Amino acid sequence: MKRRDFSTRLVGGTLGMALAPLAHAQGGPVEGQQYVKLGTPAPVTLPPGKKVEVVEFFWYECPHCNSFEPLLEGWTKKLPEDVSFRRVPVGFTARHQAAQKLFYALEGMGKLDALHRKVFAAIHVQNQRLLSEQDMVAFVSANGVDGAKFSETFRSFDVATKANKAKSLSDAYKIDGVPAVGIQGRFYTSASLAGSHERALAVTDFLIQRSRSGA
Repeated sequence: MKRRDFSTRLVGGTLGMALAPLAHAQGGPVEGQQYVKLGTPAPVTLPPGKKVEVVEFFWYECPHCNSFEPLLEGWTKKLPEDVSFRRVPVGFTARHQAAQKLFYALEGMGKLDALHRKVFAAIHVQNQRLLSEQDMVAFVSANGVDGAKFSETFRSFDVATKANKAKSLSDAYKIDGVPAVGIQGRFYTSASLAGSHERALAVTDFLIQRSRSGA
C-alpha cells in the first residue's frame, strides 16, 4: 500500500498489487528497479555480535502486510547469526500512530510475541476495528492482558518516544508504502519493487550479503 492510499481502509485479498517484473543484471537484482539505494544513509542500531540490520516497515491495517507476515516470519527463522531483524510500525497519520502505540505497548509489556499475529487476525480475519485506545483495551483484555496496565503503557513516555523514533527512521528511509524492508540503513526493497513478497525477501538476502561485504 502506498502512503497516499492509507486514508481508506483496504480489505485484505481484494486489491491486487501492481507488480514490476524482476529484472536481473549479472544474475542479481538491479538498483533502481528491484531495490533503492539511499542517498543519505539511515541510522542503524546493531546489538553486540550483529553486523547487518534488517527492518520491516509495516502497518497492522495494511492487507499486504498481513499477507507478507507468514512469509516474513518463516524467513526470519533462517537468518544468519550476524543479522539483526526488527519490525518498525509506520506513523504516517494519526491512524497509523495509534497502531504504532499498540505495537510498542505490547512490546513494552512483553506481550508482542504472543499477540502480534493475533492483531493481524483480529483486523483482517475477524473484521475487528482497533482504531482507538478503547478498542485496543477490549482486544488485549479478551486475550488475557490487564487492560488498565495496557492503557498506562499505551500512554507512557516510553511508548511515545519509540513511536517518534520509528517515524524518524521511516522518514530517513523515505518509506512511502508498506510493507517495505530496509537493509543496513543503505537500501530498501518491497513487493512492488521486486515483483512479489517472495522476491522482495530474495532481494533482501542479496542486499544482506552486499552489506556484509561492504559493497
